[in-house]
Amino acid sequence: MATRAVPRHWDIFCVAVDNYGDVGVAWRLAQQLAAEHGLAVRLFVDALVALSRLAPPVDPRREEQRVLDVEVRRWRGPQHDAPPAAISAMGEVVIEAFGCGLPSAYLARMAERRIQPLWINLEYLSAEDWIEGCHGLASRQPQLPLTRHFFFPGFTANTGGLLREHDLFVRRDAFSAQSEAQGALWRILGIDVPPARALRVSLFCYPTAPIGALLDAWEHGGDAIYCIVPEGVASAAVDAWSGGMPAANGTLHRGHLTLARAPFVAQDDYDRLLWACDVNFVRGEDSFVRAQWAARPLVWHCYRQADAAHLAKLDAFLARYALGLAPAFATACAEFAHAWNGGKAAFAWEAFARALPALRSHAQAWAAELGAQGDLATNLVRFAVDRV
Repeated sequence: MATRAVPRHWDIFCVAVDNYGDVGVAWRLAQQLAAEHGLAVRLFVDALVALSRLAPPVDPRREEQRVLDVEVRRWRGPQHDAPPAAISAMGEVVIEAFGCGLPSAYLARMAERRIQPLWINLEYLSAEDWIEGCHGLASRQPQLPLTRHFFFPGFTANTGGLLREHDLFVRRDAFSAQSEAQGALWRILGIDVPPARALRVSLFCYPTAPIGALLDAWEHGGDAIYCIVPEGVASAAVDAWSGGMPAANGTLHRGHLTLARAPFVAQDDYDRLLWACDVNFVRGEDSFVRAQWAARPLVWHCYRQADAAHLAKLDAFLARYALGLAPAFATACAEFAHAWNGGKAAFAWEAFARALPALRSHAQAWAAELGAQGDLATNLVRFAVDRV
């Protein structure tokens, strides 16, 4: 039997909803499809400024450009038409990232083609059980003779998996073994090398997190904490607590806590920051996944949703993540995660800190277990081959 050919031309559409998260996921996916699978990928995105901060080679002033083998095009959202060239040279696979919508003229052209493109809606990540039953399902478009397939990232073999480059673990472990590489990172960030005895923490969260309560706990706690806060992250809350946090490259010392303000960095350097820290506070989806690959204890700040739907996602993840943990450590992890997402982090930090040795070992095992599954980009390619 002849092997089915991989569809070569892919279009990805993305609208920035949460600052950088959606764009970050779309960019990582586009890069991996091009670099590891040799595909011709066009990324249509409405936030070139945001993308350029994650990928500095991107020029936000240009309407179209080729960056790292990805064709990047400015798109002003689904209410605007795609460029005529995009419609005339349509991809064989069309990915609508996170239900962002597609331009009406582009959809009409899809419907007119004798062989229609494979239309995939890349959904948001969740650990909830129901996504296994919905992953891969097809739905007819109500106005046009088109079918859209729903592709769910997830944590099991019955989902679309997680974004992971094939050499990610090799790069992570090499960085962790090389003091020179770690020293280069601190120089890029423009901050002092954290003291060896201090717990190194990266803090990336939404402004609604109980930041002041957590910083109070660290200031008055018994352990030295070196906390790295990326530029612009929860600035008002940090400044309110500190009385005026220094700008990028500045540090503030209070009690047992040192706060270091780091500049915004590209995705690769952010990965290295996660690898260099002992605990990583992350938010949304992209940094949440990258923190898991870092194989370090993590604290996830969920994107807040109506009717507290985000807490269901948090509980679903914690239920999976806690498998294999001793009950006391699983409880410490869950209670602190809920405190961080609900406003009482100061009262839960001490138990979480005591659990850190066990959580470190668990994070390594968790990353290895997830890494044994297929990655999102490869699973997308296999999905497309089976349907085109």
